[in-house]
Amino acid sequence: RSKKFALFLGLISLGTPLSAAPNGKSQNPDFTKGGLIPEGANHDWNLGAIGARGWMFTDTMVTSDARQIYITQVTEGTPAAGKLAVGDVILGVSGKPFSYDPRTEFGKALTLAEAVTGDLSLLRWRNGKTEKVILKLPVLGSYSATAPYGCKKSQLILEQGCKVLAKKIAEPSYKENPISRSLNGLALLASGNPEYLPIVKKEAQWAADFSADSFQTWYYGYNMLFLSEYILATGDKSVLPGLRRLALEAAKGQSVVGSWGHKFANKQGRLLGYGMMHSPGLPLTTALVLAREAGVNDPEVATAIDRSAKLVRFYIGTGAIPYGDHEPWIENHEDNGKCGMAAVLFNVLKEPAGAEFFSRMSIASHGPERDTGHTGNFFNLTWAIPGVAQSGPNATGAWMKEFGSWYFDLARKADGSFTHLGPPQMQNDSYHNWDATGAYLIAYAMPLKKIYLTGKNPSNIPQIDATAAEQLILDGRGWNNKDRYSAYDALSLEKLMARLSSWSPVVRERAAMALARKKEEVPVDSIIALLDSPLLYARLGACQALKHLGGKSAPAVPALRKALHADDLWLRIKSAQALAAIGEPAMVVVPELLEILLQQDKEKDPRGMQQRYLTKSLFSSGGGLLGRSLKNVDRELLYKAVRASLQNQDGHARGSISSVYNNLTYEELKPLLPAIQQAIL
Repeated sequence: RSKKFALFLGLISLGTPLSAAPNGKSQNPDFTKGGLIPEGANHDWNLGAIGARGWMFTDTMVTSDARQIYITQVTEGTPAAGKLAVGDVILGVSGKPFSYDPRTEFGKALTLAEAVTGDLSLLRWRNGKTEKVILKLPVLGSYSATAPYGCKKSQLILEQGCKVLAKKIAEPSYKENPISRSLNGLALLASGNPEYLPIVKKEAQWAADFSADSFQTWYYGYNMLFLSEYILATGDKSVLPGLRRLALEAAKGQSVVGSWGHKFANKQGRLLGYGMMHSPGLPLTTALVLAREAGVNDPEVATAIDRSAKLVRFYIGTGAIPYGDHEPWIENHEDNGKCGMAAVLFNVLKEPAGAEFFSRMSIASHGPERDTGHTGNFFNLTWAIPGVAQSGPNATGAWMKEFGSWYFDLARKADGSFTHLGPPQMQNDSYHNWDATGAYLIAYAMPLKKIYLTGKNPSNIPQIDATAAEQLILDGRGWNNKDRYSAYDALSLEKLMARLSSWSPVVRERAAMALARKKEEVPVDSIIALLDSPLLYARLGACQALKHLGGKSAPAVPALRKALHADDLWLRIKSAQALAAIGEPAMVVVPELLEILLQQDKEKDPRGMQQRYLTKSLFSSGGGLLGRSLKNVDRELLYKAVRASLQNQDGHARGSISSVYNNLTYEELKPLLPAIQQAIL
């Protein structure tokens, strides 16, 4: 709160106009007619290397309704000085008014100006007069088709940024958030420039002595990544004791199921105060793998790596790695950078299936998808290129062309450092004012392959061609926070049906939802036929569509019943979910589902995920087949199923059983009381 209040005072001191919005709804102000920035809307943007910041209207996490940029800050000695002032309004670029999104249009104009002449042409409104002004930027050239690979501009940005970063780190007053500080050290290390090694060594000594009482899981992961990479790159073992201490603390602070939360687990292996969080857990796991490579060979570390890898392997092929111990995330292709984290992790583990899937998910996440992020998008941007790069230069080139080039150029300041932009929103995020220089420079350092994070260990997955890369980019289009449906709703039945066979669980889900929204007759028979497809994606897509169609999918019950016995774990789960959505016509399958719920394959399904999801499909009060009634259900089979489900690791699954308590008499419930007590304990 104090930071927000300080920024509020800062905006007032700059002369930035503020006004309250009626009914709490943000208004799109016209500054040329006396409009004011809505009160509390204090999220302005860095405007690239011109040396200025500007405010743009945002609504539902997009800036596409804005047509003006209100200048909130100008730095002396930069291209904007003398040409722009606080209170000026930018109405367009290249002689034309903004037409679709000033943030994107301004970013692309920056990229174009730096490519050829350095001239950035702006339409500036000041005191009632609109005129064209030219800002002079350094010429850096164009991004290559495979940027940052084979790209002179990327090389220049890296060199300039590292010089600024080295100077900043060398200052006696240098202090930074431990995550940013570790990333800054990694960037200098990734540059391969021996001139920076004394600074990097000093930072490694800081990292080796690091400790924290809170948010250890977040800080230790990045801290250990830096320390491990330093040892592996330089051979300097003097900091190995510090790395071993950190690694053992992290390994011993892991929960019994292989997860971490905001803090380390207690001595009993349980997370306190907060549940599983993959965002700190994935970097911690990668750091432990690299620590092992660097010489930390303790068995506790190996156990922690195995537990965590076992936990996240479940998400390979099913969706983006979610916030916590939840269903795979399929609203977007990325969830706060965790797919990029996972792509890197599985590559260092030499597991190509995971690296390939999560790299493809990373490529398909751009634009509004990449713009979002829980409490901010710092990690979504940090892990973008490392994840995308696993699929090769054509992948990074396509992603940079679609989104990265203009966004990265918008984040780069006049001195060559980078600032965290944040997602389009009305309030500051958790990473406001974080130094993002190291995070961005790591992306530009990819071609050098000096550290593991930037490709020192070659990718073990197929390197895709330009056509495949472009298709993955297309898979990520058609969604933003303000308009999630219209792009898919405009597709024909034929095109939606084709998308049910996509590799992407996100594309399949969007197509399935659009089919369910169609007013015209949906070809249920054709969807059912997909359940016999030799392509697993098509069978999964069919289940997703049949689930959203609900009762209309009743003819699919026999085919879904057959899918319950498929080899693929996720297909079995998705078929059970579809049956639950169908409701009454699927009740004939209940005895079979109860029997399957009792089956557990400890090797292929170590965490009992099949049991977890089938328990919900059967007993959830919000849509389970037995959630409202246990009429005609064999009691002995029911008791066996309930006792088994009450032993599941997942609290949500165990909680689903509560519907059973409501639907049995007390006498019927008595045989289950010991199992219920054990579940409580």
